[in-house]
Amino acid sequence: MRLLGLDLGTKTLGIALSDTSFTLANPLKTIKFSNYDDLLEELFQIIREYEIGKIVLGLPKNMDNSLGFASKRSIEFKEFLEKHIDLPIILVDERLSTKEAEMYLLNEDMRRKKRKEHIDAVAASIILDTYIRMKGNKNDG
Repeated sequence: MRLLGLDLGTKTLGIALSDTSFTLANPLKTIKFSNYDDLLEELFQIIREYEIGKIVLGLPKNMDNSLGFASKRSIEFKEFLEKHIDLPIILVDERLSTKEAEMYLLNEDMRRKKRKEHIDAVAASIILDTYIRMKGNKNDG
């Protein structure tokens, strides 16, 4: 079993996977979409292929801990997923995950166009890593 990390944007969904021991989070891919239904088949395929047991979705809170438009979008996406996917879905505070992902990619000396292609998946891996660290690497995901 693995964990699936998701970073929801307005037009893209960053995807990351944990290893089977729940110690590492790695970027997998970024999916472009126009509506949530566009994502379902690919998510179903990933869930089957990687034997996903739990989904970790980023919740972009404001710096003052309030919920803004982006947070509400993530909550709505969680509710959408719960109607279609029979797995636990955990919301994790993802403040500054995209900035952290950008800094990571800059340190890797990645060009702007390449960074844009990978940033959402890297942000998803940061969100997933945050969850893994919060759980303290207990082998239950």
